[in-house]
Amino acid sequence: MVKGRTGQRVRLYVRGTVLGYKRSKSNQYETTSLVQIEGVNTKEDVAWYCGKRMAYIYKAKTKSSGTHYRCIWGKVARPHGNSGVVRAKFRSNLPPESMVSWTDLPVSVRGYVLL
Repeated sequence: MVKGRTGQRVRLYVRGTVLGYKRSKSNQYETTSLVQIEGVNTKEDVAWYCGKRMAYIYKAKTKSSGTHYRCIWGKVARPHGNSGVVRAKFRSNLPPESMVSWTDLPVSVRGYVLL
């Protein structure tokens, strides 16, 4: 909190869950991940998030740049189905350990979304 301010802090990101990779019956496309954003339940709600950046943040065993936390950035590409799931493309493919884990969509002026 900043000195002199009262009230609660404002959270500038939205949580999301990595559901898996885009796939068909026999093929799996690791370059595209499926993400369920918290509070987004329809195809129309997804429109606001399209083009926004998202970050998959994870903790590593060894330090890099003075921190144990690492980040993989990506972008919301388009809706997937009618239930608010989005297709997201990350700079490097998400690891399998990311499935059914939290991501953050920073909702700030810059248009970031943390997943």
